[in-house]
Amino acid sequence: MKSHIIKHQSNNNDIVSGFDDESDDSIRLMLQKIEGMEGVLVIFASGYIDTYNSLGFQRRTEKVVKAGFVRLVIDMSAVNYVSSTGVGALTNLLKLVKPQNGDIVLLNIQPKIFEVLELLGFSKYFQVMENFDESRAYFTRNFETNAFPKVFRCPSCSKLLRAVKAGRFRCSECKTILTIDNNSYVEQGATK
Repeated sequence: MKSHIIKHQSNNNDIVSGFDDESDDSIRLMLQKIEGMEGVLVIFASGYIDTYNSLGFQRRTEKVVKAGFVRLVIDMSAVNYVSSTGVGALTNLLKLVKPQNGDIVLLNIQPKIFEVLELLGFSKYFQVMENFDESRAYFTRNFETNAFPKVFRCPSCSKLLRAVKAGRFRCSECKTILTIDNNSYVEQGATK
């Protein structure tokens, strides 16, 4: 199933420069792009994410975001344990991608790991799916079609703003009048 969705890549560093410079055998990560979906990346994870390796996991996944991939599918079918610190690393990654119009799908998550997410109150923040087709449909429906709400920076003062629908409004920081259209194009002033 994966082969018709995923482009073959020979090396993680071919996708994200320097990704494998810091690796850890306790959490192995492999990167793959999804054909026809810019900015979307699949991270195949295996092993565990705990107190000892979560910082390394976080640094490596931050490189992914800096490389322009803000819509992430993390295949967790081979992850057998995530501690509360590991949940924190996933949450920090989510906080990094959300303001950039991104999101994270946790794919094939083990029931005991989902229980940890629920117990800590984080299950509601992550998209949890069972197959690649669901993930692809989610990102196509919610991002390729420019669904609202949108998070963007004010062109005048760079304040991070959120628009729930297309229209005209005022920046809360500098009071500039802004217009955002259905394609998420933002400009100063009112348009006719």
